[in-house]
Amino acid sequence: MHTATARALLLLLFAGLFLLRSPFAVQASGGDVTLLLDRLKPALQGAAPNAQLATWNASTPLCLWRGLRWTTPAGQPLRCDAAAVRANLSLARDATLLLASIRLPAAALAGRLPPELGAFPALESIYLAANSLSGPIPLELGNAPALSDLDLAGNALSGSLPPSIWNLCDRLAELRLHGNALTGAIPAPAGPNNTCDRLHVLDLGANRFSGDFPSFLTAFRGLQRLDLGGNRLSGPIPESLPAMRGLQMLNLSYNNFSGQLPPGFAASSFTEESFLGNSPALCGQPLRQPCVSASGLSSGGVAGLVIGLMAGVVVLASVSIGWAQGRWRRNRVRRAAEEHVEMEEGGSEGGEGKLVVFQGGEHLTLEEVLNATGQVVEKASYCTVYKAKLADGGGNIELRLLREGSCLDAASCGPAVRRIGRARHENLVPLRAFYQGRRGEKLLVYDYFPHRTLHDLLHVGGGLESRPALTWPRRHKIALGAARALAYLHEGRHGDAPVVHGNVRSSNVLVDEYFVARVTEYAVVGRLLVPSAAEAVLAAAKADGYRAPELQSMKRCGPRTDVYAFGILLLEVLIGRKPSCAANGGDDLPSLVKAAVLEEATMEVFDAEVAKGVRSPAEDGLVQALKLAMGCCAPVAAARPGMAEVVRQLEENRPKNSRSALYSPAETRSEAGTPRTAA
Repeated sequence: MHTATARALLLLLFAGLFLLRSPFAVQASGGDVTLLLDRLKPALQGAAPNAQLATWNASTPLCLWRGLRWTTPAGQPLRCDAAAVRANLSLARDATLLLASIRLPAAALAGRLPPELGAFPALESIYLAANSLSGPIPLELGNAPALSDLDLAGNALSGSLPPSIWNLCDRLAELRLHGNALTGAIPAPAGPNNTCDRLHVLDLGANRFSGDFPSFLTAFRGLQRLDLGGNRLSGPIPESLPAMRGLQMLNLSYNNFSGQLPPGFAASSFTEESFLGNSPALCGQPLRQPCVSASGLSSGGVAGLVIGLMAGVVVLASVSIGWAQGRWRRNRVRRAAEEHVEMEEGGSEGGEGKLVVFQGGEHLTLEEVLNATGQVVEKASYCTVYKAKLADGGGNIELRLLREGSCLDAASCGPAVRRIGRARHENLVPLRAFYQGRRGEKLLVYDYFPHRTLHDLLHVGGGLESRPALTWPRRHKIALGAARALAYLHEGRHGDAPVVHGNVRSSNVLVDEYFVARVTEYAVVGRLLVPSAAEAVLAAAKADGYRAPELQSMKRCGPRTDVYAFGILLLEVLIGRKPSCAANGGDDLPSLVKAAVLEEATMEVFDAEVAKGVRSPAEDGLVQALKLAMGCCAPVAAARPGMAEVVRQLEENRPKNSRSALYSPAETRSEAGTPRTAA
């Protein structure tokens, strides 16, 4: 009897010790603030102190703790916009407040993910992308009661993906683990909810996952974007994948998949880019690699042989009829794709060719465009830019005459230009028309904006008196507008596949009198130019300091190379110096910032006009913008944030003293068409 009692007391003692050590005991005893300071902060920052996490201390008001959002027990957000609340030191001792969000991307975190992340009862979102976090993803994270958005992309996380992550399926909307070092097979859900209806984005790309395609993903009914590219997955791709109705973006490239692609992909919107870089044994549409039968003939060849043997003397007629029908079908598909544009055939003197017009340029005629009087305003490696005046007071347009031999052939150029012409955003200069002459000449027709480029505003001489003051709020608005334009292109929200700009630089950002930024020359490098002409543009980008390191070997632009160039542009805005390749004796802007940080002279790196009037660089978003720019310039592409994340960070860290009217001018003319009246 005494032995049994002693054993029971011993078990109770061990249970008590376990509860004292558990995160839930810490949470219960001191609330979320205590758990954050005792467990989360030391784990995330690692061995060295972190400037962002240094604000998490009792001597700083809770509302000023960087990257955090809080709620009350009733679920109401803590109103940190109220001055009294914002300065309240006692809130850090309020055990009833609940942590709702952690947002610290590109914050130089060098620690690990603690299991206590799963112990916060109201934590809805975790954004810790583009840091240096290492170690495994804790099993306990899958037990977070309210977690719906998890972004851990661009870190150094290792180990396997815990199956418990699918415990979040009833509420998880986005799961981004791109660019880590996760290994093993992708585990299947073990719980009753195996359809993850709310999950829209699943990004597991650029890891080291192996094994077969995780076929359970085809049951995720709400999935819109799936990225498994850059892993070590193998075997066939399931037949049910193209049947996922809501799937809008798919990346299975650079794995080791093999076999025939499901026939459903032939009629889908996915291009061969979704499947490049796999085993040579992967075949079928939309890849250009046809599937070959055991006899050495493709299925089409076998069918042709059988028909030939059976048809005999009528084979020539059959082939001729089939060729004619195929040509008719192609013409019909082409005409259907062009229904959204108005096409006019030239017939005026010296105007042989065709003009394709897009939204906002419907009033343009072939005769008007070809008879416009122009003057050269710029000469680029692939084109000459003209300011052209339409006749009869029709206003001004910008014409870009592509150099002979720089553009794709006529058959490839038309579809590419139509994709560019569909893009419409308030921060893009819209393409209004495209002319293709019978002798091969090609003209891109844009709205003419008589505004300076960002490059001119920052660097062209004349003194401050010749231009408006470029304060930090104004520069922030310009950078945010350019970021929004790139995010729009990358996300493909214009009804087309995602578009890469390919030549992001300050001279391709126009700025009007309201400091509205409009990005021009988008998609030309990747969509229109032949490889030699595109390489010339990239060589100029390298000389000017905008080219991402990976373009030295891959020679093909992508969204992350745009992000790198935008990071250089943002540094240019903050520092006020021209970027340039260090090998050319210019300013390597990322190196300048690193040197200033090492010398503890970070504030001295900012342009004097930027720092003027800024009371608190941290509160006004200046330091955050510098860190964001450096994150965009990370040498490893996978460590850079996406443009959507860049937009989120810039919006979250707007200058505190900026007027709301600065960000919503009464008139931006962003939706204006080509001018009809005299300028």
